[in-house]
Amino acid sequence: MKKDQQSMPSSPSSSTFLPLTILISLAFLSLAFGEQTCTEDFHELVKERNITNCKTLRTLGAEFGWSYHYNKGTNSTIIDILFGVKVPSHEGWIAWGVNPGKRAEMIGTQAIIGIIHSEGPMKIGTYDITSETKSGCKLLPSSIGIISSSKSMEISYDNRSDLYTISATLDLPQESYNISRLNHVWQVGVEANGNQPFKHPTTLRNVDSTETINLISGKGIRQDRSYLRSVHGVLNMIGWGTMLPIGVIIARYFRVFPFKADPMWFYLHVSCQICGFLVGTAGWIIGLYLGNASRHYIFHAHRTFGILIFVLSTVQMLAFRLKPKVTDDYRKFWNMYHHFLGYGVVSIIVINIFKGISILKGGPGWKWAYIGILILLGIVTLGLEITTWVIFYINNGCCRWVTKKARNPKGDNKSPMPEGLNKRPS
Repeated sequence: MKKDQQSMPSSPSSSTFLPLTILISLAFLSLAFGEQTCTEDFHELVKERNITNCKTLRTLGAEFGWSYHYNKGTNSTIIDILFGVKVPSHEGWIAWGVNPGKRAEMIGTQAIIGIIHSEGPMKIGTYDITSETKSGCKLLPSSIGIISSSKSMEISYDNRSDLYTISATLDLPQESYNISRLNHVWQVGVEANGNQPFKHPTTLRNVDSTETINLISGKGIRQDRSYLRSVHGVLNMIGWGTMLPIGVIIARYFRVFPFKADPMWFYLHVSCQICGFLVGTAGWIIGLYLGNASRHYIFHAHRTFGILIFVLSTVQMLAFRLKPKVTDDYRKFWNMYHHFLGYGVVSIIVINIFKGISILKGGPGWKWAYIGILILLGIVTLGLEITTWVIFYINNGCCRWVTKKARNPKGDNKSPMPEGLNKRPS
């Protein structure tokens, strides 16, 4: 029996590492393989225009194709581009452009914008995006000086793929545009009047529709803020969303019943909670930085839940220092507070993680990775809970009492119900 008890702690330990391994692998694979080739439908459109490269852009479901060659006579780069994106309402506008400045941002972008009308012909033109545009001034067509020929610009709709596309040939001076670090911007708006596009939505996906791309290799150069969002998500999913629930499971099933692993359960429980708290706090701090650095959006519910999680988790960490002795009269009240607060925090954590995944819109991999972790933890919990009740009934002589009752159907009370049978396991 002692050997069995000594081997029990290995179960929570192994259950700790398996979910973490799965989550870390899936999350960082998502980061590592963020570059995606274009879809099959868009690839067909690219081939029709003899364009050699294409990729899926990281927001708005947009796709981008290009090919280039150097014009030594004018010391410029000739680029054929194809930009495609879906517009569910079939009304509004789509845009793609390049920015000769130091950063990929809206202000300073030389843009090609296609206006989509549900009734009437589509229009396309060039636009110079300035700081006045951002301040609310009308955005009207203007020359941008990088279009090889106005005849090369075209906006079209493909019924097969449901994509609206912009195609054009650019003539980019090499002293202003470096194709190994080309800042490009894309956007989708929902309203337009004539040839004037109105302001686009300010969701995270719209504001993040910028990239510095290496047209030679086809890879996007890492955007620090976007990368930090992914790190923020990974750390919180591991710390708050995985390690803290594992610590709760260990305390629930290995403290007293059904598997008494004293004092190992306490060391494992505390280790999971402290590690989860530290990792989650690191992700929380990154989240605060991202929220304060944003000038365009703030996610109030996600931010409020995050602060609440940190405060309640900090209270739980302090509870280790304020824990009363077993002999103290108010120990049972401390236990009740500690248990219910812990379960409450875990519930809020799960809700907030799914809120964050919804905000990030990094693809279904994020959501299904965490759903997989929850399913695994749920299976482990269900198995341990079933085991708890089976052992409880066996230890309380349920089977023995039922057998005696069957042999003594008159019920003369000579075989009373064993004491403790009607008590639930803690």
